[in-house]
Amino acid sequence: MNRIILIGNGFDLAHGLKTSYADFIDWYWKEWGRLLLNSLNFSEEDGLCRFELNYHVSRIWSGIVWDCRSEGYLSALEPFDGHVVVDYIKSHPEKCSFSYESPLLEELCKQLEERSWVDIENVFFKHLSNDLESPEKVNAELSVIRKRLIDYLTGVQKSASDVGVKDDFRKKMLAPFYKHDIAIGSLKKWKEMLEQRVKYYKKEIWHELIPLFYDSANSWIQISKVDNFLYDHADEIKDNGILGFEDNTIPTGLFLPDRMMMLNFNYTSIADSYFPSVERFNVNHIHGELSKPESVIFGYGDEIDENYKKISDKNDNEYLKNIKSIKYLESPNYRNLLDFIESDTYQIFIMGHSCGNSDRTLLNTLFEHRNCVSIKPFYHKWDDGTDNYMELVQNISRNFTDMKLMRDRVVNKTFCDTI
Repeated sequence: MNRIILIGNGFDLAHGLKTSYADFIDWYWKEWGRLLLNSLNFSEEDGLCRFELNYHVSRIWSGIVWDCRSEGYLSALEPFDGHVVVDYIKSHPEKCSFSYESPLLEELCKQLEERSWVDIENVFFKHLSNDLESPEKVNAELSVIRKRLIDYLTGVQKSASDVGVKDDFRKKMLAPFYKHDIAIGSLKKWKEMLEQRVKYYKKEIWHELIPLFYDSANSWIQISKVDNFLYDHADEIKDNGILGFEDNTIPTGLFLPDRMMMLNFNYTSIADSYFPSVERFNVNHIHGELSKPESVIFGYGDEIDENYKKISDKNDNEYLKNIKSIKYLESPNYRNLLDFIESDTYQIFIMGHSCGNSDRTLLNTLFEHRNCVSIKPFYHKWDDGTDNYMELVQNISRNFTDMKLMRDRVVNKTFCDTI
């Protein structure tokens, strides 16, 4: 039995990285302010928005920045904030003009102001599927946003080079299987796994496996527990099998995953350090990596959505240019994932992934696959005692077409943990 760990943006946020789309858009405006401060051009644009001076008021952008300071919008005692400069420009059209060249960016900023968060990929698909813009134009806008996002996250990753591994996160990732996490419909597979492990137990393989899950002090203790249990109860196991024992009497070393895959939906590599570099542990950057900008997949991935069929039927490939399920074919990552889930039964851990619609095609493949025996969401708990477990489960449910299967496979809150 194997395990897949879905890593989403919440994982990076839990490590103090400012990787939300709101953080990115804030940085985008700050960068505009810095650019204008040093610009000698009458106008500046990047395909998303345009800034233009009123020639009769100021001939250089630094003059506008000076006005911003002299009128108290910027303090001389505080670091330069380009976002403040942009806000000043937007509110003083008599001095300089601002306009959106991108309806996509305009709606993103509007949503961000209204609710303090935004999902770029969902807004993109809305513009694409509802014909709010031509597919060529909205794809061109997304291309600029994608490039700027890569620039931003590359800087965030460099500044976070000293972020270390959280021991509690690692222990949760490498926890043994628990019977109460396994779907009722998969308990037969659970029993078969235990019987196979005892029947074909090979000491040298298990002695190699256990240290990957425990620190050096505990690994030998766990190895000894497994060896002693199998030696002391050899006759009972031979006569009645392992199923005659209560699960809590069997050493946890026998409940470890055979193989693990970290399915990293983030572009950063912060989570990668949680896995040892061995064959049994595989990191799959399903959406690409910042170190390889050309590999970054940024778009939408919900073929279940009724609007997907509508754009597919248009017989215009421009509509499908940034659909994730098609972009997956540009690398072996998706094929490697399919190979993993076909190879054996598996449990899914969800750490920091919201399970929203923008990845629904892939998640549906994972969640409803015949080899999936358990889906365990790790939720966030706030200081006031509230948490997002129910929101996570609601999102997970949208990735199922069989709700009975969903209720069996998703681990109930009693047995789940926080991240």
